[in-house]
Order: sequence, then C-alpha cells, then structure tokens
Amino acid sequence: MASIARGVPSPAGPVLFAYDGSELARLAIEQAAREITTGRDALVLCVWQPADVGFEPITKRHFDADSAAEVRSAAEQTAAFGASLAEKEGFRAQSLAVEAAPTWRGIVESANEHHASLIVIGSHRRSGLAGHLLGSVAAAVVAHASSSVLVVHQES
Repeated sequence: MASIARGVPSPAGPVLFAYDGSELARLAIEQAAREITTGRDALVLCVWQPADVGFEPITKRHFDADSAAEVRSAAEQTAAFGASLAEKEGFRAQSLAVEAAPTWRGIVESANEHHASLIVIGSHRRSGLAGHLLGSVAAAVVAHASSSVLVVHQES
C-alpha cells in the first residue's frame, strides 16, 4: 500500500474514507470512485472504542469488546479490508485505525492530521427520535471538518 507521510500533504491531499465495515461504507468507496479522480492517495480510517466498538468487524471471529488490544486488532483488519476495496477502485490506499470518542472527532482529527482534501462518509439517514438521540456521525463530520465532505446516502 502507498504511504501517506504524516504532516506532508500530496498536491491535492489524500481522500479520507471513513470506513466502519458496513455495506454503506463499501458503497461510499465505490461512489467516490465514480465522482472523483482515482489514482489519488487515500487513507481508509476505522475509528474504534473499547466496549462500544463503533464498527462492523470484517471477520465473524468473537472477540472481547472490553479488551482494547482485541478491538484495536479488529479495527486494523477492518481498515485494511477497506483499503483493499479502495485500491480495487483505483486509489493508492493506506489503512489506519484510531481510538477516538466520539467517532466524528476521530475522523475530523485524522483528516486534519493527514491534510486530507476530502472526507468520504456514508450516512444512514436516521430520522425521528432515534436519529436525534443517536446523533449522526456524518452530520457532525460535516459540521466540524475543515476539508470538503462527500456524504453518500444509503440507496433506497
């Protein structure tokens, strides 16, 4: 996988894919490949938290969600799988797993740290009371990001 030097942006800056292992996150990578120039550097990010994992592990292997080492390992595997999807779509991808709470903060801080020119994130379009109480990672990223954000919505 291509490396993205920390603190040294590429001419356009990498694309940061917020990848949680979901079908929607896979769709976001595919949609971005149709919308933007491929062949660019990309950083595929999986944000994790002990106990409240915050992503869908790519393996069905059971792990102890209270063990930070096990959650980190599963997040790293999930990010690496997302990077392989991005590479198949034509990006030069690197994977990254970070521990952060809330999830949106990990995405925004990673984008800033790596000088991402674009953040790509899926939105589940939760609405009503559940959507209000749970909050929206995508909405928080849009509200707090200093770079552009491409929000991909779940197909209906």
